[in-house]
Amino acid sequence: MELQQIEDKLKTVLKPSRYRHTLGVAYTASCMAMVFDVDTERAYRAGLLHDCAKGFSIEKQRQLCERYNICLEGTLTKSPQLMHQEIAPFLAKDDYEEEDKEILSAIGCHTTGKIAMSPLDQIVFIADYIEPNRKMIPGLIKVRKLAFEDLDACAYEILNNTINYLTECGQEIDQRTINTYEYYKNKKEN
Repeated sequence: MELQQIEDKLKTVLKPSRYRHTLGVAYTASCMAMVFDVDTERAYRAGLLHDCAKGFSIEKQRQLCERYNICLEGTLTKSPQLMHQEIAPFLAKDDYEEEDKEILSAIGCHTTGKIAMSPLDQIVFIADYIEPNRKMIPGLIKVRKLAFEDLDACAYEILNNTINYLTECGQEIDQRTINTYEYYKNKKEN
């Protein structure tokens, strides 16, 4: 599917604020890709598609999890806002004709991260956190600067901020986020 077709379709299924966020992620990912020698169109596509499942209600997302045989256990039952990450690669393939495995991988880890993310995975993960429409949160200025300097250091900083925030709020932390944090922490220390 052509980029314009993807944008047009997303505009009809996402709330205006989510669509604005999606464009922010796509543009940010594309800019970051230029710095880190990653294909800019692939980064843009991944950014566009990262939240393609966010337009659905939690109930509809549960139905899609069932349709795609996604196990709803652990964090997904306590933090249903993570379901969209699980569903998005399937929807990107089925509804937006995305076949690129690296793009699907980046979409599939854009919220929790994963161990040993590829540069494209990291770019989408980071762009989702720093895009210009995000409200200002503690540490965001530092993270935005790191985003164009060092992907590993930036991913670590985001994961650290996320774990601290979720801990302070008393929210469940997905094991993938913890594992990813430990991976990048270890990489930073060694």
